[in-house]
Amino acid sequence: MDFLGVVDKTFLITGVANKKSVATFTAKTLIDAGAKIILSVQTEDMVPKVQNIFPDSKIYICNVESQDSITQLGNNIKADGVSLSGYLHSIAFANFAEGVKPFIETNMVDFLQAANISMLSMTTLANAIRDSLEQDASIVTVSISSTRATSYGLLGPIKAALDASVGYLAKSFSEFSKVRVNAVCAGPLKTSASAGIPGYINNYLYAEKLTLRKEAIKTQEVADSICFLLSHRSSGINGEKIVVDAGINSNYFDQDIVNKVME
Repeated sequence: MDFLGVVDKTFLITGVANKKSVATFTAKTLIDAGAKIILSVQTEDMVPKVQNIFPDSKIYICNVESQDSITQLGNNIKADGVSLSGYLHSIAFANFAEGVKPFIETNMVDFLQAANISMLSMTTLANAIRDSLEQDASIVTVSISSTRATSYGLLGPIKAALDASVGYLAKSFSEFSKVRVNAVCAGPLKTSASAGIPGYINNYLYAEKLTLRKEAIKTQEVADSICFLLSHRSSGINGEKIVVDAGINSNYFDQDIVNKVME
């Protein structure tokens, strides 16, 4: 049975950087379910790397820091006659070259760059491809399970803004379509991107102890949730944040951990 109902449907996947990324797992899951994917990467240097992972898929170059590049992506997809059933926004970046600073020390240049890439790009890309989206298409972005995660530094508030944008973008699309917009808010994952965040490994191991099952969330589990939201099986869900963290939000006061800390 084709539960997801995505056979021969086409989805735009952004953010594929390597084999461990959420975008990669999502794209592979969609392909396994019979869907077609097109991809966008930030730079031309990324093309051969991503082509090696997805040799049969069309790859577009889109620098989300450039409005001209974003507009060109929309024009190229439209010119190619692609009809999109959905789009995954899985793009995030923050300059942690000097480590995670106290939020009060955030500088304007780093914040605006991170906000543009990690939050605003969801909306600017959606606007660029709006003419290629089917009337009942689905947009999904990848957020984090707790936007008050201090280890994320300036990315915490930016992810909070991303979460807020979901409802506003869903409302905007409702004025002329049935396009849905949702976020999957993932717990700490073992990905190459997260490994670049200072102090992340200890936070990942700590978060694993807080899961109700005492086992960290897997990237495939996040990808499965994204695929569900991209499919028509989730047609009644719109403007929402779906937390996928194996129960961390319900287990902040795990007694074993509390006792160890107090000891």
